Amino acid sequence: MRIFVHDYSGHPFQAQLSRELARRGHEVVHSTCAAYVSGKGDLAHGAARGLRFVTIGEGRALKKDAYVRRLFQEARLGRELARQVRRERPDVALLGNLPVPMLVMAAVVLGASGVPWVLWHQDVTAIALKRFAAAGISRLMGVAARIFEQGEKWAARRAAAIVVIADSFVRVHQEWGTAGKVTVIPNWAPLDEIVPAARRNAWAAEHGLAEVRTLLYSGTLGLKHNPVLLVRLAERLRELGEQVRLVVINEGPAVPVVQKAAAARNVALTLLPFQPYERLPEVLGTGDVLVVLLADDAGEFSVPSKTLSYLCAGRPVLGLMPADNPAAELIRQAGSVVLPPRESSLDDAARWVREILDDAERAESLGKESRALAEREFALEGCASRFEEILAGAVRRGRFGA
Repeated sequence: MRIFVHDYSGHPFQAQLSRELARRGHEVVHSTCAAYVSGKGDLAHGAARGLRFVTIGEGRALKKDAYVRRLFQEARLGRELARQVRRERPDVALLGNLPVPMLVMAAVVLGASGVPWVLWHQDVTAIALKRFAAAGISRLMGVAARIFEQGEKWAARRAAAIVVIADSFVRVHQEWGTAGKVTVIPNWAPLDEIVPAARRNAWAAEHGLAEVRTLLYSGTLGLKHNPVLLVRLAERLRELGEQVRLVVINEGPAVPVVQKAAAARNVALTLLPFQPYERLPEVLGTGDVLVVLLADDAGEFSVPSKTLSYLCAGRPVLGLMPADNPAAELIRQAGSVVLPPRESSLDDAARWVREILDDAERAESLGKESRALAEREFALEGCASRFEEILAGAVRRGRFGA
């Protein structure tokens, strides 16, 4: 098969899937959006025979916090993606993480071109917008939620098949009338690329972190996540007599918020942009405790990929996140702790972190359990076989009209 994969975010495990499909003899073009600033996977090196990496949105960063401007940018990116699909002429396409304007445009073009496509549904955009509207974040969010839901539903109905990442998504597709073509395949992380690293490593030494206790957050961090909680957690630990350094790896609107809060509370902070992917094992290995932060309104319909990377790295993980999030269950299975993402949880969170920092044997045990869980849950072969079957089925249905 000639397979076109577009992963808007450029995450590691989607690229790993494309490598595996190419290794199995398929011709794969793996497309990502350079304009979306986030931690990226390995999108250049180690390409297998039959695999090419391409991008859209080169030379311009997406304005994540300028909503109207962002809408127009996403529409332009949708046109660019459409042109890219036309050039590649695939047998089937797999689309993941697309903003709704891009998703709708891609569905129109693929339908007109007769190319069957599979929706890899990573987030339900309409659900998030509805919750923002309910929280009073913006009056326009309610209108946007209704419009985006119609667009997302329209596109889903035109997909040949749909892959969702958690059982909770199935309820949405039941409401949309698309549940009959849904397969649940949980996300994973690349075990062979994100491996446990020594706590004292070269990256830690370069940034003066080898000999200090650290709380580390690496990944997407939006204002809706309440990033000040990270600073307040470090402050609570200081009140308990634990001197820790907060390490935040991020780029975006949350950066000045964290910086200002840390300065106001005199919290030791190392703030860095997204690091090269090949150094991610060292980065995560530098955290004595790795922190996941996810807002209450993310609930069941968003699975933070950083959690999966944290588990691969073999470190203790603190989840400040909704208890019903699919990633929360993984953290609990690994023996670590999940607490609500609220100020009222910080005393319990600080006490748990202090216990881990003061008990090296327990910290090591939790790290080993994190890695063991990842090795049990994130085996690529089975996931790749299921995707291969779904894509082949989409091609057959496209050829024979089934």
